[in-house]
Amino acid sequence: MDAVNHRHFLAHRAVSSALLGMAIALVSTLTSAQSADQNITFTRDIMPILQENCQTCHRTQGIAPMSLMTYEEVRPWAPLIQYKVVNREMPPWHIDRNIGIQQFKNDRALSDEEVATISAWVNAGAPQGNLADLPERRQFTDATEWTIGTPDLVVAWEYTVPAVGPDLFGELYTRDLFGKMQNNRYIKAIETRTVDDASRRVLHHALSYASSTSDRSTPEEDQFLVEYASGKSAELYPDNSGVLLQPDTEIRLSYHLHPVGVETNAKVELGIVLYPEGVVPEYRRWSKQLAQRQSLIDIPGGEVVRTDGYVYFHTNATITAFQPHMHGLGSYQCLELIYPSGGTTAQTEMISCAHWDYNWHTIYNYEDDVAPLVPAGTVAHVISYFDNTETNPGNPDARNWTGDGGRTIDEMSFSWLGWYSMTDEQYVAELNRRKSLQLDGMGEIASAND
Repeated sequence: MDAVNHRHFLAHRAVSSALLGMAIALVSTLTSAQSADQNITFTRDIMPILQENCQTCHRTQGIAPMSLMTYEEVRPWAPLIQYKVVNREMPPWHIDRNIGIQQFKNDRALSDEEVATISAWVNAGAPQGNLADLPERRQFTDATEWTIGTPDLVVAWEYTVPAVGPDLFGELYTRDLFGKMQNNRYIKAIETRTVDDASRRVLHHALSYASSTSDRSTPEEDQFLVEYASGKSAELYPDNSGVLLQPDTEIRLSYHLHPVGVETNAKVELGIVLYPEGVVPEYRRWSKQLAQRQSLIDIPGGEVVRTDGYVYFHTNATITAFQPHMHGLGSYQCLELIYPSGGTTAQTEMISCAHWDYNWHTIYNYEDDVAPLVPAGTVAHVISYFDNTETNPGNPDARNWTGDGGRTIDEMSFSWLGWYSMTDEQYVAELNRRKSLQLDGMGEIASAND
């Protein structure tokens, strides 16, 4: 793929993004000015924000520590809610808002206007307002409903974790899918979940794989499906891509469990949404842990340390998802692309950066029209920072040295990346489609300013 065409595309994207940002800022300013004279109330202004962004977790039997379903439940927490949203700690969305791509399919972040509305409401004494303004109560089927909708296939594993003992690492197998498919099918969305709170407490992570053979001696040949860790959301694939799933596939769960003081029957489920039978998406999607740190992690007590990892793309590709992975000392991770230079100075682009909170292994699913396009020969560069100082709230003791390892108290450094490969013809067609979209967007902005 011609690197010059890609550089021209990057220049177009930079200009159109700047103009779009100016337009959004103008609309935001006008909206804020229009609402400045209105009295903000819980029933009319706050409840819709909570329903859309908070109640999936903040409800009875949800994973959050308190329910926010009614005014009576919300009012005592109003000052803390203000603090959390103003400091962007809640809802949990850790993408750096000042760097790289900002359009994601699963964006949980509040807008600046929503944050300002909540803050102004709390400052005004958190008034309830007219009960007639309350929106219809949001209904939930159960506390652990699937975020991908009703799966076409569900596989399940159970394992009894003793009350005390070392961390547990191993493999579980299931043939739940045997006889449920007659032909090859493609996965459109996938999600791993723990069935209850007890299972969530003992599960550090779980990796699922599909094996079309009963020979368990070559696990490296199995098809990786999806990873789960605390706070992990579902993986949503672009409409034109999917993961191949063959009939009579054995599903393997590679687990890391840890005792918590009471014997626990850990239950884990994998939900799969399929394309209709006979539908073959244009692209076959992949996901792997990539750009592992170049050298062993070495974090002396009281220091901040950076690690770097790289992975080479041999083919043209579209990156569909970015998910940082570190442990308790992790603080920040970035994905940078180093484009093929053709003998000139290499051009780099910072795609995404995210603050790190070990409790939220968030996958950032890019919107289809902005998902990074990667010409063959590009190097993905993952930059990770670890904070072993007392200022890191996830640090149990800043005096201790920390290094590599699979335990929670050890550290790791890589990214889970989702992508699909493209031929030169597909890549050029997508580049041209993106350029056309950018030009159309710039024309709309210009018309709006006339």
